[in-house]
Amino acid sequence: MRPKTSIKGSRSPSRRRAAGKIGLRHFRARDTLTIESKGHQDLVSEADREVELVIRAAIAATYPDDAIVGEEHPPVEGQSGFVWVIDPIDGTANFVAGIPAWCVAIACVRDGVSVVGVVHEPSVGETFHARRGGGAFLNGEPIRVSSSQSLGEGTLGVGSSNRAEQHQVVGLIDALLSQGGVFYRNASGALMLAYVAAGRLIGYSEPHMNAWDCLASFCLVEEAGGKVVPPNPRTVVADGTVAIAGAPGVFEAIRSLSNAAFGR
Repeated sequence: MRPKTSIKGSRSPSRRRAAGKIGLRHFRARDTLTIESKGHQDLVSEADREVELVIRAAIAATYPDDAIVGEEHPPVEGQSGFVWVIDPIDGTANFVAGIPAWCVAIACVRDGVSVVGVVHEPSVGETFHARRGGGAFLNGEPIRVSSSQSLGEGTLGVGSSNRAEQHQVVGLIDALLSQGGVFYRNASGALMLAYVAAGRLIGYSEPHMNAWDCLASFCLVEEAGGKVVPPNPRTVVADGTVAIAGAPGVFEAIRSLSNAAFGR
């Protein structure tokens, strides 16, 4: 497996944060943004589209044989077997409301498995990155998942979208609270999963996530010592997956509650 280092920008420090800078510029001038609705609680702005184009251009220039799949533009086929999966702004609802809880998420995938994951939060200056077999880092410093051994020893991130039945998420929260747990939601699944990798949350659960929302952060969690329910490698890029992740001491408890609530 060839190394995928250009996203970190080791050869071009000025390029590595270009997408984040564009997003941040739009965030600070969001009153001028054109915003469209793709459905209930599903927004897209011109910032999403512009950021994705910048990322696509950088990847195409460095790895022209790789495929590219993004949330806002049509996929590009490749010949190398590597697929770059992009969410230009995860947490667009936060972004357009002025809430500093959004991120740029990029994964490089081979055979349905993330080999590189980057989650960049420009508004607070945090960059999480991981490479398969190389560890996980926040702003260059190693990170590890929580050491919690029970659901009452931390906070569980919970996600929801119009792709899930409302009762599934409500059931999970009800079961979690009954066991003395606490839940957290900030409307950016990629960012909450990155928080799992950094030990800020003990885990994360959502009935369904699109590939661009979760694959970068799955790599982060696993390289930080955590566990995830493995997605189907044949279908995850096209169809997404259930997202259940956590620190080793609580992963089975999170999976059990989630499976019961989601009807798995």
